[in-house]
Amino acid sequence: MTGVSLLVGVACGGDSEQAEQGSAAAEASASTELPTDPLKIGLLLDFSGPLAEYGPELQRGFELAIKHINEAGGVWGMPVEGAVGDTALDPTTAVEEARRLIEIEHVHGIIGPMSSAMALAVTESVSGPGRIPTISPVATSSQITLADDDDFLFRVSLADRVEGQHLAELVARAGLETVGLLYRDDAFGHGMATAFEEHFAGNVTAIAVSPGATSFTAELEQSLELRPQALVLIAFPPETILIVREALELGHYDRFFFGAAARTPGVSEAIGPHLLAGMRGTYVAAAPANPSSDAWMEAYLEEYGDPPGLPYVKEAYDATIAFALAAEAARSAEGGAIRDQLRRIGSAPGTVVIAHPDSLSEGLKALAGGGDIDYQGAAGTLDWDEHGDITRGYIGIWEFAEDGSITDVELIEFVAD
Repeated sequence: MTGVSLLVGVACGGDSEQAEQGSAAAEASASTELPTDPLKIGLLLDFSGPLAEYGPELQRGFELAIKHINEAGGVWGMPVEGAVGDTALDPTTAVEEARRLIEIEHVHGIIGPMSSAMALAVTESVSGPGRIPTISPVATSSQITLADDDDFLFRVSLADRVEGQHLAELVARAGLETVGLLYRDDAFGHGMATAFEEHFAGNVTAIAVSPGATSFTAELEQSLELRPQALVLIAFPPETILIVREALELGHYDRFFFGAAARTPGVSEAIGPHLLAGMRGTYVAAAPANPSSDAWMEAYLEEYGDPPGLPYVKEAYDATIAFALAAEAARSAEGGAIRDQLRRIGSAPGTVVIAHPDSLSEGLKALAGGGDIDYQGAAGTLDWDEHGDITRGYIGIWEFAEDGSITDVELIEFVAD
């Protein structure tokens, strides 16, 4: 690969606790027999239902990660395998698919789901009790932080309390003092709406909307109580399209602000690009360009020809790589052993590893020998706290353009206190 400087070295410093972990891992690697069957990772996303367009996009990140790990030598000396399930954005289906992946496909871990509600259902009903590590590339609800998951649920995306705050600040910076707020009646919507209301100093009329509704005229009329200057929407694309259409047709609103789920060209195409041009929203963004993201993008373009059309593809890649590296560090197929290594592989000190097969190979060798690594992902760092939340990341401000495309206009770094 040309034009990419691989970051492979040993970080300086580090605390005694991580040194002890490294020493313990070295002893374990020398005495533990490796599994005899390959590592198998499940991908549980939405390939049907309201978020169906995201499934195939994120699957590309998942498959590229498995390809890179296998080019780097595999895990436990064997090629990694994958299996795919579809939640259909339905909790019952999501739980059934998780059981199939675990009991029939015999996966050792799950990447996904996307939706917070699906992630909570799967983890609390299946993967948590089954001791199967689950890493969601996207699930943002603050409920994830305190989920009854026995520490088996991690996520790559920042929590919605962070995005909700920045959405409130975006609206305030636009000079608005009174808004209507319609939000999806689920874990994602409630978390974002709560954060928005906490951080918006003006007046808000907030109303939950049912995802399955065929009309939102009653909710739109309720939202007009305080004579709002704009409508803030925290909903998935199907509801967003219907709400915006009705709001425009009824003449209730002509200005909108959006949460992350509306950041898709399909929304603009359905409404009419000229009607949404200049309208802005927020989303959890990947880190700015760096050696790891540059290496990843070059590999992605080589594999697929065009850059990702939707967000969170890098996050799906990073979640998959993190799980594979943790399995190598654990030298075990047992879910608890793999879970216990996830925080270790994403933080200093150790050999810096980036999203490239050569660098991943060095990382796998270091782990096999009981050493420490610091995986710096394509989307950003993976420093997980005690709840499985990442402690740093980025919020992006995006805008619908005149031609229906989406433009990123600002990137804001977040670091947990």
